[in-house]
Amino acid sequence: MEHLSTSDFIVTTPVKLDEFPTMRDTGKSKKEKKKALKEVGKKLAGLQNTLYAHGRYGVLVCLQGMDTSGKDSLIREVFSKFNPRGIVVHSFKSPSKKELQHDYLWRHYVALPEKGKYAIFNRSHYENVLVTRVHPEYLLFENIPGIEKVEDIPADFWDRRFNQIGNFEDHITQNGVIVFKFFLHLSKEEQRLRLLRRLEKKEKNWKFAPGDLAERQLWEKYQNYYEDAINKTSFPYAPWHIIPADDKPTARYLVAKIIYEKMVQYTNITEPLPDADLLKNIDLYKEKLSKKEI
Repeated sequence: MEHLSTSDFIVTTPVKLDEFPTMRDTGKSKKEKKKALKEVGKKLAGLQNTLYAHGRYGVLVCLQGMDTSGKDSLIREVFSKFNPRGIVVHSFKSPSKKELQHDYLWRHYVALPEKGKYAIFNRSHYENVLVTRVHPEYLLFENIPGIEKVEDIPADFWDRRFNQIGNFEDHITQNGVIVFKFFLHLSKEEQRLRLLRRLEKKEKNWKFAPGDLAERQLWEKYQNYYEDAINKTSFPYAPWHIIPADDKPTARYLVAKIIYEKMVQYTNITEPLPDADLLKNIDLYKEKLSKKEI
């Protein structure tokens, strides 16, 4: 899997999603892919421990994708070796009554990672320029001044939100949050097969909702708005990565590899040195413990 270059998946120039592959042939078996993920996941977990001890940076991983794109299983597999104390997962669904009493970014601000920790956003602040753009009537629940009905939404509304999101990410990166943004790029046919499996396998029935089919009818709209959001918000300080998601093991490996390769560049993230008194007396402490004196 070493031949996969992570630079192939970062968005640095405008992209067209219908020209971007949803499958990447690695020439490797499923077993080999799982082994490769295990190896990079172990190294990534080691870096997490150092990040936690260092306590000056936080890491935010944003996962976006159509239903069934594999977000949940990716989180489970990629971060399986992490120390639980250093990682928190947030799944953003419809805003609560309390969240709607604030601006749309508030609930994302309060979920940002503490210094030394990872926060995973399973769906993220980008839902506010995706789902609400496909369903603009949802904006009415936000009680935005001047917007009483859908027809009141100004022509530049979404571009203003893109700018607000850009400012949000610029602000947090300047204050020690390392941001990763992944779009799990799934084909419409693969989604059909995955939805069908949810119906065919009894243990997966709970994951299916009739609304999934209604949203599937809006596939083209979602793709257009994803493309627009990615092109307008892939910043040097918080770039998007488009991950071919038709094959889950490959997608998981790519996400892990991208995070690992970025994190090793932070050579200033190191474990803190013990204080002078500890170093001076370390042999004494070892002797006491060895002799069971205390």
